[in-house]
Amino acid sequence: MRVRLKGDAICTLFLLVALCSLLYSQLEHLVPVGIKEPTQKKSSVTPKIFSDPRAPWRPMPAEATVPRPQVTLLVKRTDLANNRVQTTTPPPLTDSAFNFKRYLLNKDNRNFNLLINQPKKCRKTPGGPFLLIAIKSVVEDFDRREIVRKTWGREGLVNGEQIQRVFLLGTPKNRTVLATWETLIHQESQTYRDILLWDFMDTFFNLTLKEIHFLNWAAEFCHDVKFIFKGDADVFVNIENIVDFLERHDPTEDLFVGDIIYNARPIRVRKSKYYIPETMYGLSIYPAYAGGGGFLLSSRTMRKLSRACREVELFPIDDVFLGMCLQRINLKPILHEGFKTFGIVKPSAAPHLQTFDPCFYKDLMVVHSLKVAEIWLMWNLLHSPHLSCTQKKQVKKPFQWKKKAQITPQASTPR
Repeated sequence: MRVRLKGDAICTLFLLVALCSLLYSQLEHLVPVGIKEPTQKKSSVTPKIFSDPRAPWRPMPAEATVPRPQVTLLVKRTDLANNRVQTTTPPPLTDSAFNFKRYLLNKDNRNFNLLINQPKKCRKTPGGPFLLIAIKSVVEDFDRREIVRKTWGREGLVNGEQIQRVFLLGTPKNRTVLATWETLIHQESQTYRDILLWDFMDTFFNLTLKEIHFLNWAAEFCHDVKFIFKGDADVFVNIENIVDFLERHDPTEDLFVGDIIYNARPIRVRKSKYYIPETMYGLSIYPAYAGGGGFLLSSRTMRKLSRACREVELFPIDDVFLGMCLQRINLKPILHEGFKTFGIVKPSAAPHLQTFDPCFYKDLMVVHSLKVAEIWLMWNLLHSPHLSCTQKKQVKKPFQWKKKAQITPQASTPR
């Protein structure tokens, strides 16, 4: 009896070991289909990307007729050189995750073709326009360009002075989002004759390229202009105040006016949009520069900056780069309180004050960060014949806002 039980136990143990071995072999061969690496047909799943020597960061549009598998690939410049493709899915690149290695490899590429030009823009007026408005934009922001055309960026006479306008664009970062962008932008250019398009990718860190290419364009095609306003498409500009201010200055003298930022320090936090490592900029303080929402410069200063930009090493933050160019020509920018490139700050004594009021904008020049509807509304409010802004009175008492009319003492309760 004991021999039989011992034999049964050994048999059971043997079967258990065999079963475990079988399960182990099956698990070893169970591999998810999605993580198998491609073998022979690697070229069929690789996006077609060309490395243009003039624009190494700009992927050309892929062929629409070729079906694409659901695989996200990232092709690096070094991988292209070694015929290797990274097949793992990388984290999405944002402005804060800036590829400094790639930037340093390509930072000396500063000459890109002008795809759409407006060579006769400044020849419409004998002697050149009084003011040229140059607005940074991107291809897909047609609505912002249109609202600028219809409001503060109108071409024509303002206070008797001739105004002209151009928009500064690069090629879109993601061409698949707007497949017909090239046709649309050429049609827009033929309609308005105010588009300047360069053959570099329109990204945040390529705004420096937009800066130097515009200055070169202005020096060549608009050298007779008296003054230039350069700004963003999301600003509101009181163009009448701009013209009134510039009429008191000589365009043959140096002038650079805006919301000047002094003693700004490089941001060393990697997650920041403006992160700059010490290997790229070792000093502790930036030179004085104007906030990019908008600034003014004279024709003389424009020509000087155009030459200086060719001598100063490119820097990925365009505002700071222009400050370096100003330092190069030994020109101190002028701070003007009418430039609000950080928006209108509410007074601490009135936290509930509504700053979107035409009477706030009436005496200003530039206000940054407005939506399309807000720009349209503010323009119409300021040009309304019914606008009435009461004269501010000087008081010796501590600051307090005027109470609303017809409010009885019983209704005013402290909060």
